[in-house]
Amino acid sequence: MSDVPFAVRKAAVLGAGVMGAQIAAHLANASVPVVLFDLAAKEGDPSGIARKAIESLKRLEPSPLAAKNRADYIDAANYDEHLETLAGCDLVIEAISERMDWKKALYEKVAPHIGSHAIFATNTSGLSINALAQACPPSIRPRFCGIHFFNPPRYMHLVELIAQKDTAPNLLDSIEPFLVTVLGKGIVRAKDTPNFIANRVGVFSMLATMAHTEAFGLGFDVVDGLTGPVIGRARSATYRTADVVGLDTMAHVIHTMEEALPDDPWHAYYHAPVWLKALIDRGALGQKTKAGFYRKTGREIQVLDPATQSYRSTRSEIDLQVAEILALKDPAEKFAKLRASARPQAQFVWAIFRDLFHYCAYHLATIADNARDVDLAIRWGFGWQMGPFETWQSAGWKEIAGWIAQEVAAAKALADAPLPGWVFEGSASSGVHAREGSYSAAANKFKPRSSLPVYRRQYFPDPILGEKAPRGTTILETDAVRMWHTGDDIAIVSFKSKQNTIGEDVLDGLLASIDEAERNWRGLVVWQTREPFSVGANLASITPAVEAGQWGKVEGVVAKFQHTAQRLKYSLIPTVAAVRGMALGGACEFIMHCDRAVAALESYIGLVEAGVGLLPAGGGSKELAVRAAREVLRGAQGSQIDALPFLRTYFQQVATATVSKSAIDARDLGYLKESDAVIFNPHELLWVAKAHASAIAESGYRPPLPARNVPVVGKTGIATLQMLLVNMRDGGFISAYDFVVGLAIARVLCGGDLEPGSLVDEKWFLELERQEFMRLLRNRETQQRIVHRLKTGKPLRN
Repeated sequence: MSDVPFAVRKAAVLGAGVMGAQIAAHLANASVPVVLFDLAAKEGDPSGIARKAIESLKRLEPSPLAAKNRADYIDAANYDEHLETLAGCDLVIEAISERMDWKKALYEKVAPHIGSHAIFATNTSGLSINALAQACPPSIRPRFCGIHFFNPPRYMHLVELIAQKDTAPNLLDSIEPFLVTVLGKGIVRAKDTPNFIANRVGVFSMLATMAHTEAFGLGFDVVDGLTGPVIGRARSATYRTADVVGLDTMAHVIHTMEEALPDDPWHAYYHAPVWLKALIDRGALGQKTKAGFYRKTGREIQVLDPATQSYRSTRSEIDLQVAEILALKDPAEKFAKLRASARPQAQFVWAIFRDLFHYCAYHLATIADNARDVDLAIRWGFGWQMGPFETWQSAGWKEIAGWIAQEVAAAKALADAPLPGWVFEGSASSGVHAREGSYSAAANKFKPRSSLPVYRRQYFPDPILGEKAPRGTTILETDAVRMWHTGDDIAIVSFKSKQNTIGEDVLDGLLASIDEAERNWRGLVVWQTREPFSVGANLASITPAVEAGQWGKVEGVVAKFQHTAQRLKYSLIPTVAAVRGMALGGACEFIMHCDRAVAALESYIGLVEAGVGLLPAGGGSKELAVRAAREVLRGAQGSQIDALPFLRTYFQQVATATVSKSAIDARDLGYLKESDAVIFNPHELLWVAKAHASAIAESGYRPPLPARNVPVVGKTGIATLQMLLVNMRDGGFISAYDFVVGLAIARVLCGGDLEPGSLVDEKWFLELERQEFMRLLRNRETQQRIVHRLKTGKPLRN
């Protein structure tokens, strides 16, 4: 079995609607050229429909494009003129509306043009893959399958991969590595059953929630308060999720279940409630029409009152006693108290879980290969912290099972179907997740994870309850950091602080790790066991010294921060930052000083110190100034080039605390170098980072020479940037104190009050950074900003 992913040199997406356009965008994010098809426009540009969809991608928020120029990878096409281009595409994905007749008609049109080597896939969210395959000629059927992305495709980790009876045995194995590594997805192999796994279970959970909403007489906003983060689910909870998905889309998925599952014990609930139908009938389809279960009136968010069919102000009336139960850490105690409570909201929460557990157990054999696939599908597709089986098992498998059986017998559950026998007897009678794998009801055995070679790249796959998580072997450990390895000659260091903040204890641990790596290891990777990479300096740790006026102590910490960054840059062994999630302030400075960064696509990197009235003083300002000078020297070729345009761009980013919208964007902003790698699957991050460290070491690594003879723009540059700040202040774009902070940043980036062209070294910039940082820190306005940020998590514009 090859470890090389299926080669996709070019792809096509059929259908330029919301989903099709965003699938094309994510292929473009991964540098895959893609042709986006739609119907020929009746007037004007025949490819105008697809072209308009491409332009719309640049305006959407959150952006489907990792950087706006990624749209250059997408070509607009129409079915009347461009079908011949399909012959050059290795992957063709159909993503038109969920109409079986429309899809079959399209297949008949495009099939003759699809290359003999290409994989043809449908993005259907629930139609039968076998039925769709019958619209393909026999020659294409072995290469036809379902590849179901979740919306929005860039951000949702889940892709369901579905074979049909004629799919070639190795086809899914061929395409899965491409989906995992190149597109960064978590793959669940689904059976060809209505709505597959995630939508089948997730939509049932929403239907059960809606049924109990009516039964307990709760408001939609109250239900969202009870079914969001307090029970480990997405912030959008139930009814906000429906608005985001689109009420018409949700009604279609429900209708699919109603038509395709007539014998299902829960069939009576496979219909849209009256109030959902009423919203659809009046065109209130959720977020896309600006009204659904919720709407925004001015600045106020209003919620639908189902009794009056009118909107009212939202209010989260969560019962305090119920809130106390939901806050319990022990799942067994929590579920026991929910079930025993007489409070309606507690009974509601117990009921939605009871019916979810009942449903998943009853259908496991028919909808999924094993319980792990159900749990991962729901976690990745709906944003739950734990899947249904994990939740059940953590709360006490046998006791919960007994309660469900009692309530089914007492007709309290939504269906009277008995729990399957395996729940009570046999190898799964204590739970479906164990060290040897997850239970398959169809095979009546526990199954391990996939053995495809691509998963060897994941040292730490998304863990499932019951699995033993690998820890590696500790090299050294303090209260703040752990240095460890996985059995080779590359060391790894991870922070242990909250949100991986960087205080003096982390600095000491990192310095000790660099010393150890230089003595006994061939490379050092900075990788965190959890997101974020780091939100930056631990401001709370220096606040007491600031309040006491211990300025020498504070400056010592800043100097140590600079020293640590310089040690990362000039260490005798290669250093690699493995980045995912937020990497702000000092964390960004560490990344900039490492020999290489490997960043997951969803990395949000920036120098944000201006937000608390400070400037980057861990070497970040120095690095930007040096990089700007190098860019000038590289382009000069004997002629004089003004450095200020390069510096102005960096200045604006730092002064406005700009954070990248992706790792690709971070490279465009200059926080990452062109040589830094961007990967798409965060679970492969450590593997790739270690490979980079090893490759650099293999090349006979020596640290770079410290920068010297760096030309500065000096006082002329400061004056120019000051004029820019004056215009921004007088125009009301920045506050009076923002002006003060901005001017300090300008002085550092420009190299201080020197004549233009003066030559300085890194030490000059570091001292300038530290001086301006300490000057700002002594100001009352900066101290107010720091206190406000620590208390509220929000910036203060004083």
